[in-house]
Amino acid sequence: MRDFLNRTEELERLRRLYASDEAELGVIFGRRRLGKTALVRHSLRDREEAIVYQARQKTRALQLDQFIELAAKSYPELTDVRRDWEPILRYLGTNDAIVVLDEFPYLVEGDESLPSVLQALFDTAFDDATTTFVLVGSSIAMMEDAALLGNSPLFGRSSLKLDLRELSFNASMQFFDSHPTPVEQVSAWGVLGGVPYYLEEIAPDATLAENIRRAILARHGSLHSEPDYVLRMELTEPTRYVSILEAIAGGNTSRNEIAGATGIEYNQLSTYLGRLERLRLIEREVPITEEPARSKRGRYRLRDHLFRFWFRFVYGSDERFDHFDGDAFTALIEPELPAFLSRPFEELCRLAVRKLYPGQTITDVGSWWYNGHEIDVVGLTDRATVVVGECKFQAGPLGYDTFSQLQSDIEELQWTPATGTDRRYEFALFSKSGFTRSVEDAADDREDLRLFTVEDVVDVLRSNGS
Repeated sequence: MRDFLNRTEELERLRRLYASDEAELGVIFGRRRLGKTALVRHSLRDREEAIVYQARQKTRALQLDQFIELAAKSYPELTDVRRDWEPILRYLGTNDAIVVLDEFPYLVEGDESLPSVLQALFDTAFDDATTTFVLVGSSIAMMEDAALLGNSPLFGRSSLKLDLRELSFNASMQFFDSHPTPVEQVSAWGVLGGVPYYLEEIAPDATLAENIRRAILARHGSLHSEPDYVLRMELTEPTRYVSILEAIAGGNTSRNEIAGATGIEYNQLSTYLGRLERLRLIEREVPITEEPARSKRGRYRLRDHLFRFWFRFVYGSDERFDHFDGDAFTALIEPELPAFLSRPFEELCRLAVRKLYPGQTITDVGSWWYNGHEIDVVGLTDRATVVVGECKFQAGPLGYDTFSQLQSDIEELQWTPATGTDRRYEFALFSKSGFTRSVEDAADDREDLRLFTVEDVVDVLRSNGS
């Protein structure tokens, strides 16, 4: 296990919660594998008296017995309290305990009244206490129902809500002890993303290819069945959800395309897509110039990079891999990896564009597409300038044809500056393998064209902590 990395802001907010001179309730939620438990335990490393209970899918009676056994190590008198959640939690709260209920949804499954019990205690019993209760959960839907939505019992009681997300690119790269090249960093992030559990499973001094072979492709690799495990933990009937994720990973991104690829009725898709969005496994994106609620050109993408890699290359391929004597990576994956990594590279370019254009106030960044035209990077500003860019993560240098196509695509871009004046374009070209001489000459001759390498993108993201 590596030293705890990043989450500085979250740690500080938790520590302020514990130090408060009032009774406090904190809620930490987010999809599995993001390090919620590690975050809480790290925040409490100097507070040995804190009670951190890891719930499991067990009966109410067994959960309660195990909680009391754990809590009694710090509060021995607890064994004399009536064995029910209300008096047990009341005793701990009035004795100013710090109590963490990890995987809180499992406790609610065993006793649906628990959120209401906590609500009543915070409303009536803890006025003079300095206790802290922290509820942690991976089931975002159940955490919303118990504590986050307006009709939930604990709504309005929590003074801290931590919606834990993936680590930034910069933080993710700190999991590597060696110093990989910028291309290697982009490639690793493109496969693993910023999920701490995935990053902890890689060997920091091995190549990406070696890590993919060992952790993902090998039948007993630690990440070989990871997406399947997550889906089975979150969904009671995952079959249709798996079909949807496979379809999206295969390039079917509109609702019509997903319906056609999966055989699921178009009108039924909303329920399944909504559930996957709540689990933060997919997201709907629209052209940057359109409002999400009104756009009819939305398309879906897998948010988790490992899920995207797994559904693209691993799902259903074990028998196929067996024919390549343990080197399926070289034969089947490596030739297609640059194309696969193009999308993550585009994401990083969009993240970097504000820092690469510090003289512009870029208000919104995204991509754009319409009627066969597409622009990888579009940065809208508060004035008349729009930054437009194309990204190539390919073996050969980016050629002038890419710049020509970009100039053609912007003719279809519909955006009216707030100033009401004509638009002014700043062109940005991003390339893994440099640029042809004609592109370099054009950049020398024009003030509105800038060229950025992978090194430029990685350097600005790493130096700014993004």
